[in-house]
Amino acid sequence: MYLAEAGLLDLSLSFVAELIAFVVMVGILARWAYGPVMRAAEARQRRIAEQLAAAEQARREAEERLREAEARIQEARGQAAQIIEGANRSGEQLRAELRARADEEARRMTESARREIDAERQRAIDSVRSEIADLVVAATEKVVGETLDERRHRSLIERAIAEVGKAQADGRGRG
Repeated sequence: MYLAEAGLLDLSLSFVAELIAFVVMVGILARWAYGPVMRAAEARQRRIAEQLAAAEQARREAEERLREAEARIQEARGQAAQIIEGANRSGEQLRAELRARADEEARRMTESARREIDAERQRAIDSVRSEIADLVVAATEKVVGETLDERRHRSLIERAIAEVGKAQADGRGRG
């Protein structure tokens, strides 16, 4: 036929030899090489699957640690808010205590100043009474024209002081 004339279907001895060599080679490879190659491929496939499973496990563990870390952060934020709130309360309490102390100190200072003013007023009154008594004695000596004895002199002074005190008390009662 036409194909046979072109040499395409020409079966030569070399082709048969090559075909036999190929089949023998495939048999040898199947017998001794295919098993180890397949075992190596399967082992590699198992290692890859194990590595994928380990990676998946590591990812889940990392996500769990992330959730735990986020929970601890939230807890720390809550504690920080409580600490800040406590510090604010302590600050307010300290301010109130300091304000109370300042008010007490101001009250004590005012009271002390008031007592000093009263004492100074009393000293001034006593000084004025003494001067008035001296003026009364001098005026009495001029009016009477003679020196009084000690007893009468004392009596006049005490009466004058009493009258001045009564006049001042009446003046304070009105003002």
